Amino acid sequence: MYKVSLLTRDGATIAFDAEPSDTLLDAAERASIYLPSSCREGGCGACRVARASGEVELMSYSSAALSEDERMAGDILLCRARARGDLALRAPFDEAAVGSAPVPERRATLVALEPAGSGAVRLQLQYEDDPTFGSAAQFAAGQFVELTLPDGSAKRSYSLANAPNWDGTLELFIRLQPHGAFSNYLRDRAAVGDTLLVRGPQGQFTLDEASPAPRWFVVGGTGLAPALSMLRQIGEFADQRPCRLFFGVNKVDELFALDVIDELQAALPLVVTLCVWKPEQDWRGFVGTPVAALAQALSSATERPDIYVCGPPALIAATEETARSCGVPHDRIFSEKFTAA
Repeated sequence: MYKVSLLTRDGATIAFDAEPSDTLLDAAERASIYLPSSCREGGCGACRVARASGEVELMSYSSAALSEDERMAGDILLCRARARGDLALRAPFDEAAVGSAPVPERRATLVALEPAGSGAVRLQLQYEDDPTFGSAAQFAAGQFVELTLPDGSAKRSYSLANAPNWDGTLELFIRLQPHGAFSNYLRDRAAVGDTLLVRGPQGQFTLDEASPAPRWFVVGGTGLAPALSMLRQIGEFADQRPCRLFFGVNKVDELFALDVIDELQAALPLVVTLCVWKPEQDWRGFVGTPVAALAQALSSATERPDIYVCGPPALIAATEETARSCGVPHDRIFSEKFTAA
């Protein structure tokens, strides 16, 4: 039996014991400590933490969940790591993201479904009253939920785009995949009034409230969703720290939620760069990827920002490489990878 100590981003220490045969995620749950996670198979990276001291055995995992650079920097996946001695770990999330009970499962009604640019939809759900959780939508801005189809045939995880609220409202932006089970439902069968099972909130992609640094968001496609959630939360807190948003798509007609972005710009010290990789001739915005726009902005920035990046694995990797090369420390880059499903 080994001793495991996990230091959260806001300075709390969480301790539990781990058998050599347990993954660290399982060991924590044996102690009724529910750490942020999702797939539990080394595929998503939701349970990534940093190892400060001690040895672990890492089982097989996807490089999309834990890159070689991240592993070399000392990061591990709790779902794929077994202790080989006493361990000291550092978490990229606050104590509030750690649960003392299993992830909640609640029922929600589909109340709105509409296009969001070319190839994506905006989904709005309303929680049903629950004897344990009430009707409020309580989560940390930036987290995701897992949705189950009404017939139970498929589950998918999607980031929330709105801020926590007492009304029980959940807003999501979902990219429609050509042959995805959930996408086929949304495209062909979904109707207002459908009931879906919601498992969440989950995830560690949340704001570091203690950091005084500017906040820069680098997002691709529907990776915009958690950034909107965080920016809306910042607006509700009337936080005046400077923010920047680099929002990238392939074509102009894929842009969405521009009305929401306009509202945020009016309320916050927020600079927005809309980035289109293959624009039409009349496009007057930035031509290229959000990573290219980020590199340009960092080259003239006088202060190193915290960087929140969300999108496909290639965007995450390119953003991390660019940010580090411009002097942003590894532990000031927070990421959430999206994979097609």
